[in-house]
Amino acid sequence: MQWKKDAGTDPPVALGVMLAPSLLLLVGLVILLFAGDRLVRGAANLAKIANIPPLIVGLTVVAFGTSAPELVVTIGAVLGDAAGIAMGNIVGSNIANILMVLGLPAIIFPIATTVPRLHLHGGALLLATLLFCGMVYRSGSIGTMEAVIFTIGMLIYFGLMVVESRGGSGAASEVDDVTAPDPHLLPTLGLLAMGLIGLPIGATLLVDNGEHLAKMLGVREEVIGLTVVAFGTSLPELATVLAAALKKQESVAVGSIVGSNVFNMLFVGAAAGYAGTAPFSAAALKVDIPVMIAATVFVSLLIFTKTTYGRTLGMLSVAAYLAYIIILGTAAS
Repeated sequence: MQWKKDAGTDPPVALGVMLAPSLLLLVGLVILLFAGDRLVRGAANLAKIANIPPLIVGLTVVAFGTSAPELVVTIGAVLGDAAGIAMGNIVGSNIANILMVLGLPAIIFPIATTVPRLHLHGGALLLATLLFCGMVYRSGSIGTMEAVIFTIGMLIYFGLMVVESRGGSGAASEVDDVTAPDPHLLPTLGLLAMGLIGLPIGATLLVDNGEHLAKMLGVREEVIGLTVVAFGTSLPELATVLAAALKKQESVAVGSIVGSNVFNMLFVGAAAGYAGTAPFSAAALKVDIPVMIAATVFVSLLIFTKTTYGRTLGMLSVAAYLAYIIILGTAAS
């Protein structure tokens, strides 16, 4: 059988060239997620060995650690002149978290939003989104000045979490899921080593091959960040929310997503600004960020009106996310 060369491309060669970066990107994603999990578990175990209160561990190690994949990918992308992947990762993760990560479990088991004090975090999410988008639309990019402002916002949100957690053990209870009953030092150091070594390796594979794939497909880098990278780095949140929904722990399900989105914009966004200047494309400003805003307003309305994220809303959210991905793919072709 002979291949026709009308299009000027040898199909087997083209397929092979496309396959290599795609597989390496997926390998990088697997390494990244595995290393991120090891880092969180190792750090939490070390804190337990050091007799650090579970509440503090929950608010720092677990909260910041679960954002490690997004953080390392974003810094690596900015330093590697692939800012589109970095910005797509932040915006895309927030969109995926609300529409897909909350939407899928809601189809299986309705998620209540009547948790006490959840409205405080909903308000923080709206303010963080307003701050993030306001700074981005003002300058079209994230730089040092934006990073400083995001850091201040992150510190204020961290203070809110500390005050809010004094009235309950929500943050502390998350620690039990990632710590061993009786952790020992050597295995704990092994977990930390796997995390610290694996994260940069996974991020490098993800960013380099994502950038390569974007150039080969002729699409903007943000498309790779908004789709494969964003959804991939949101898989830990999906696992957390699914488990929480099955256990009927609505505070963990909704609260973890709200907190994750605030962290993505302020914590990861600040890291991007400190690493260098990360510009947004015109398409991102016209399409992607408005979609993120719409998704944020949607989940905030559910929180403030105490409307259950039920099966119908879950199906509509997942459908909206798939439609958004299809639109991205259509625009890129």
